[in-house]
Amino acid sequence: MASKLSVTRLLGLGLTPGKLRGLQRISNPNGTLTMVATDQNSSMINMIKDSLKKKGEDREPTYEEIVEAKIMLAGALSPHASAILVDAYYGVWNSVASFAIPPQTGLLVRVEKSGGGKNKHGAPLGAIEPGWSVEKIKQIGADAVKLLAQFEPGELHSAEHQYEFIQKIYEDCKKHDILLLLETVAFPYGGEKKDSESALARKAEVVIESARYLSRFCDIYKAEFPGYFGRETDEQLIQNLKELDRVCERPWVLLSAGVDFPAYKKQVEMAMKCGASGVLGGRAFWKEYFTFDTPEQRHQFATVECADRVKQIHDIVTRDATPWYARYELNQTDLSKVRVAEGWHFRYFGDGTAIGAGPAKADKDAVY
Repeated sequence: MASKLSVTRLLGLGLTPGKLRGLQRISNPNGTLTMVATDQNSSMINMIKDSLKKKGEDREPTYEEIVEAKIMLAGALSPHASAILVDAYYGVWNSVASFAIPPQTGLLVRVEKSGGGKNKHGAPLGAIEPGWSVEKIKQIGADAVKLLAQFEPGELHSAEHQYEFIQKIYEDCKKHDILLLLETVAFPYGGEKKDSESALARKAEVVIESARYLSRFCDIYKAEFPGYFGRETDEQLIQNLKELDRVCERPWVLLSAGVDFPAYKKQVEMAMKCGASGVLGGRAFWKEYFTFDTPEQRHQFATVECADRVKQIHDIVTRDATPWYARYELNQTDLSKVRVAEGWHFRYFGDGTAIGAGPAKADKDAVY
């Protein structure tokens, strides 16, 4: 028989039973990740408002209108993804209760509040969604927690706040043995706008340095594309991606940041060849959904065009991405050899019964 591999090989990577099962659930069979995001509440609400204005309705969208959009997108896109990311307020219970998410698709749930406060420099200060928690995400049966924490190393007050926020969620996920996907994004501050030269010029550095500082505090790291087409050459962007891959301590996936789909597809093609393990894209797949007038037109766009976009990215990911386990110099043959010593359930969550004492003694009256 082939030599066995101790489960401590996985435990040393932080892959406890709950985290490992979550990672299996959100991955493709070959260990890559094709994930779709529909958790963007603020941007989705603004898109609906714009569509209503075109109809002469100057109002906020209702809860029901937002829910129906979430359900429609989840139902159209999740069958073609390894996992889908949803929010707590509108998305998760509605999407599950309506059977919009098929059982073979993994489920990630956002923990942070949409929007949130800012400091005097206009820098974000992350917070948990009111009434929500890592514990509740675990209790509803989700496979992973997603945390967005905007991060700029040069904005000192916000950076320290966000670091502490990340630490809290990281420890909560360990406590409840659930996978954590961490997303960090750069932002303008101190009077800057998104297209300010200073913000554009530091983008690649911020993406890379954020991964260097923070990627160790999660199980999957979600990164921005480190630069811009047209501003840097393709050669420079590839170099940036390789540096991002070098400093990242966990398997990483590429977000879409709302760019148009053709640009995202090119970003994905480049990133997968530079070490990324997959994607977690959102608006690039579906942002035009709200430009259509009728439910029938939106349904047609979601089930045909949006679904096809996911399929195209899925093909690239499964062909070119680095499986999450390859990040740790493991392969499927290695994983098939992993074994756990008797009495592990006593040691799980620190019961202490069998720690350092060899296998637990069997109860002669128990039935095993």
